[in-house]
Amino acid sequence: MGLQAWGIELGGVEVWLLLGSAALLAGFVDAVVGGGGLVQVPALFGALPSASAASLLGTAKLSSIAGTTLAAWRYLRSVRLDGVAVLGAVLGAALTAWAGAAVVSLLPRDWADPLILLLLVGVAAVTLRRRAMGLDHSPRWSGRAAWWPAFLTGSAIGFYDGFFGPGTGTLLMFIFVRAFRYDFLHASAISKLVNWVTNCSALAFFIPAGQVIWALGMLMAVCNVGGAWLGTRMAVRGGSGLVRRVFIGVLLVMIARMAWVVAQRWMG
Repeated sequence: MGLQAWGIELGGVEVWLLLGSAALLAGFVDAVVGGGGLVQVPALFGALPSASAASLLGTAKLSSIAGTTLAAWRYLRSVRLDGVAVLGAVLGAALTAWAGAAVVSLLPRDWADPLILLLLVGVAAVTLRRRAMGLDHSPRWSGRAAWWPAFLTGSAIGFYDGFFGPGTGTLLMFIFVRAFRYDFLHASAISKLVNWVTNCSALAFFIPAGQVIWALGMLMAVCNVGGAWLGTRMAVRGGSGLVRRVFIGVLLVMIARMAWVVAQRWMG
């Protein structure tokens, strides 16, 4: 479906370049620690104010799934994961991400911002306080014991990703590092697989509903893949120490952005 059919004015080549650049950066950040939606979703909402929220989120999912596909493939080539934990997490995510996407237009999302802000602050506090967290890979659960913890994690984060989205990869990484005791590199790898499934499941709702701007989404997808290639290459070479530093940096930026959004809403 073309942009004119959506009644959307992009304002010129410079807006396409802006959104392509945002997708490139989002793919890079997402491949390393997650949180690419922090870049991509606000850019779409700012550049296309006349488009519906559902169509912008659907377009962002189309872009993200391209980069996440490449990132997941590259991680699988370099990192060995527990197959039972992966299966449990991706199945849980697949079952709930569609439901989250389905209710995105039914429930007001204003209430979610303060809660997400508090959650991110808590994640940052724990990560900064425990300096060795995520540097050693010593899984708490393995084999069959990992099934239910992974399934519940995938289910909860899958619904959140379908409903809201930004920060999904970051929250997944924190859970796999803190609760599952993975190092940051393994946590990033399994997070990419879960994130790929949540994107697929959400698109299974957005595409039939006609909530994807295809021309723009394909352009952003190509740029997102480029960013994902750079990000996974850097993460695999730099190891868990580098991923931890990037994780903390992205987390602090996310907190600052969410605090700004909440403050603006309260003052408005």
